[in-house]
Amino acid sequence: MLFLILSILCSVIVGVIFKISRKYNANPSQIISFNYIVAIALCYFTFSPNLQEFDDKAPWNIYTAVGILLPIVFLFLAFSIKYMGIAKTDAAQRLSLFIPILAAWLLFNEAFNTYKTIGVVIGFTALLFILKKPSENQENKWIYPAAVLFGFGIIDILFKKIALYTVVPYTTSLFFVFIISFAVSVLIVVYKIIAEKERLAAKNLLFGALVGIFNFSNILFYLKAHKAFAENPSTVFAGMNMGVIFLGTLIGAFFFKEKLSKINVLGLFLALIAVVFIFFSQLQ
Repeated sequence: MLFLILSILCSVIVGVIFKISRKYNANPSQIISFNYIVAIALCYFTFSPNLQEFDDKAPWNIYTAVGILLPIVFLFLAFSIKYMGIAKTDAAQRLSLFIPILAAWLLFNEAFNTYKTIGVVIGFTALLFILKKPSENQENKWIYPAAVLFGFGIIDILFKKIALYTVVPYTTSLFFVFIISFAVSVLIVVYKIIAEKERLAAKNLLFGALVGIFNFSNILFYLKAHKAFAENPSTVFAGMNMGVIFLGTLIGAFFFKEKLSKINVLGLFLALIAVVFIFFSQLQ
């Protein structure tokens, strides 16, 4: 559970950094690109990945898929916030929990006991209550939040497959994924510089470095949690998503003065109950 808690904390901190960066008109695509430079360096100097394993033994199809999806889904996240608002985007991102939960049942043949079934049902209800916030933006561009929902859901599943692949150490796998993501993000930044006349800015480097530190830690602890709960991936899927929503909502309320309705408060209470049920399901 410690790895799961640390992953939740790092994930929320990444969101807080992006929220603060908007006040300084920072460039999201540049932040994403700089973040991967720091993540690659941390991964290399922390784990000294064996680059000799850079061969056909590695699941390159999975590495490539995750490496491409990570920066692109983050950009869809930015577009979704722009056209549909933060509330609907947040809902789409967190409701991506449905996809890996279904995958745990359909693809990983995980059996659901009574505790886990109750916890998941309560958790889904909690998500809907917590994310029930009005949106002033009425533009009907659902392609963006839909891409966020499916994108994060697929990324969760692919990271699960990486964690279960034992031929190549997962720290080495993580290094390769970061390199691919960095290459994709650089292409995006170069395109924006050429096509949209954007300029590189030092503030984006600073925010990117902070995001890189916590993004690296988030994914690392997430993979470790999956290895610790190898037989019960939905424990990590559900715990991670509901934990991030619960902590993120509290930080939003107390530090960013975001208002909570009675429905939101009820959702937070239900999320706690759901996490307890899912935790007990692990003991069965």
